[in-house]
Amino acid sequence: MGKTAPVTSRRALLRALTATPIAVSTAVVSPWGEALADLHDHYGDSPTSLVRTKAGRSLSRFRYHNAESFLPDREPGLNRDWRQFLYRAGIAAQLGLSSHLLDVGFPDGWCARHIGLRVAKSLAYANVTGLGHDCPDMARLAMVLTPYWKWNQPRLFGEPEPDDGGFTVDEVRPLLRALLDRVHDVTGHRRPNGWHREQRDARS
Repeated sequence: MGKTAPVTSRRALLRALTATPIAVSTAVVSPWGEALADLHDHYGDSPTSLVRTKAGRSLSRFRYHNAESFLPDREPGLNRDWRQFLYRAGIAAQLGLSSHLLDVGFPDGWCARHIGLRVAKSLAYANVTGLGHDCPDMARLAMVLTPYWKWNQPRLFGEPEPDDGGFTVDEVRPLLRALLDRVHDVTGHRRPNGWHREQRDARS
């Protein structure tokens, strides 16, 4: 899945960012500044300051728990079921990535304006700000899920289905599980209530 920076150094940086926006800080040198600026330029997004707050941390935890609840658990049958499976997969991935972005200090309003429902873009911003989930298959799945609303749209008058990239259920599930496990690891959020029981039930 790719090498990642030690979690301890990331946490030390985030403690410093709790009080100081990286865009205006002279005391905190962010390893993300240049990469983040390049990504802003690439997408044509307005820059934003990363400032961690208790409210942002709380919303981050809420998003992570929601991401876990949206993981698709039913076996898809018909084409419509497969579309719903991918729709839920997109929601779960985006909520998980949003949890990370909020945790490092992205304003929720900025994310809504500039990222929206684009899972691939969310993954790109997350990876340049310490998520470190450089998994090629997840990057490819993120493109399939972008924007995820397309998997919930009716197909009229013979309109073709969106390209699912040739993914299967058995490929998508472990990719989503690895993504949310990574979010759990880097944010330090506790698992939702009942998570361990649900994992045992899913394996049985």
